[in-house]
Amino acid sequence: MAVNRKAVTALPQVYARSFMTARAKPSFNSLLGSCRMFGAYPSHKVLNMPNLSPTMSKGTITKWYKKEGDSYIAGDVLCDVETDKATVGFEMVDSGVLAKIIAPTGSKDIPLGAPVAVVVDDAKDVAAFKDFTGEAKVEAKKPEAAKKEEKPEAKPAAKEEAKPAEGRSKISPAARKFAAENNVDISLIKGTGPSGRVLKSDIEEFIAKRKQEPEAKPAAKPTPAPAAAPKPVIPGMPEYTDVELTSYKRVAAERLTEAKQTVPHFYVSIDCEVDNLLKLREELNKHSKSKISINDMLVKACAIACLRVPDANAAWMGTFIRKYKDVDMCVAVQTPNGLIAPIVPRTNLKGFEQIAKETKALIEKAKDGKLKPEQFIGGTFTISNAGMFGINQLISIVNPPQACILGVSLVEKKFVVDESKLATDKPWRIASKLTVSLSCDHRVVDGAVASEWTKEFKRLVENPSLMLL
Repeated sequence: MAVNRKAVTALPQVYARSFMTARAKPSFNSLLGSCRMFGAYPSHKVLNMPNLSPTMSKGTITKWYKKEGDSYIAGDVLCDVETDKATVGFEMVDSGVLAKIIAPTGSKDIPLGAPVAVVVDDAKDVAAFKDFTGEAKVEAKKPEAAKKEEKPEAKPAAKEEAKPAEGRSKISPAARKFAAENNVDISLIKGTGPSGRVLKSDIEEFIAKRKQEPEAKPAAKPTPAPAAAPKPVIPGMPEYTDVELTSYKRVAAERLTEAKQTVPHFYVSIDCEVDNLLKLREELNKHSKSKISINDMLVKACAIACLRVPDANAAWMGTFIRKYKDVDMCVAVQTPNGLIAPIVPRTNLKGFEQIAKETKALIEKAKDGKLKPEQFIGGTFTISNAGMFGINQLISIVNPPQACILGVSLVEKKFVVDESKLATDKPWRIASKLTVSLSCDHRVVDGAVASEWTKEFKRLVENPSLMLL
């Protein structure tokens, strides 16, 4: 029996919220799960629900690309599996024939390791699995010597598994009959007769001892899933449509709730003047091959601030705090299927043009559902910009295990006091300003660190030439 190898899993990401179709290639053992060989069937392999996401505990079969009897080769995708983060192709690493689909399209919440299909090497063996359910008992293979001695009244396969490797114990005919009548496995009895022969008296003694032992409780039968409760209807309310939760939506809701309830949040906000940033952006776009957005420049400012205040570029790991030397910036993106935060790796080492190019490509992939798991799972810091929606303040939920997430508002024209004109009749000027709010995990970042980080971020945004040093 092959043994599943547990995939190394990353910690959960709250903001990975859209369905992607990725062609993941799990290891051979994780893909096949437990290869169970059933004595009552031809040689075959049982495909179990694989671990296709670092935080996956169960999956849903959304589509089968092959039907029973179809052959496949290495690289073919048998079906799509919806995990808590994505819809991932169940890709084969060798060739074979799909003999039986145990979990048809639409099967929900299948636990990891549960059987979903059976594959065989030869198409002629497919018919043998017509009624296969994945629940057949394993039959132990008996040595040839044992097979020759086997009598018609031999015990069922489950009993045979307990027999000694050297074959069936010697037993007198009377003892054999008595054992069968009392449902006694003779392999558990040490005979006292000649050459270890099991006698009727040995069986009687065994039964007497068994009666003195506490009766074993039968294995608990799985509780059938309760029938769906009728949805409440409130008299007098307008007509409505109930939208069923997908696996992703349900898990995302659970993790957002968990993050808000278990992570001790606190928030700091600061206003930044961005006139110099806008001027620099205009100048750079005259020469850049990729159009640089304000958000691209804010991403760079975040990365540099994280290097200068490394306590904010950290993660809560349960029993310790992990501080990162580089910044993998998660940039929140709204897609038709929800919010996701693709990662711009090593942002601190890249210029505005490179950040703009990579961010644009990631956004396009996210909206098309083509992000790979490594492009949205992980990251050290998150930025979420709601300015394009006209929001004047955004306070976000921390994305565990990260310690911080920055919410960015729209740019607004505001009157500000001009210190150089205090003695005039117009001691003010008009400035372009935006508000940023830093949400922090208080277990990792305290108020002093948060204040230091936002101060450094403000300095970089208001003096963007410092980011070019």
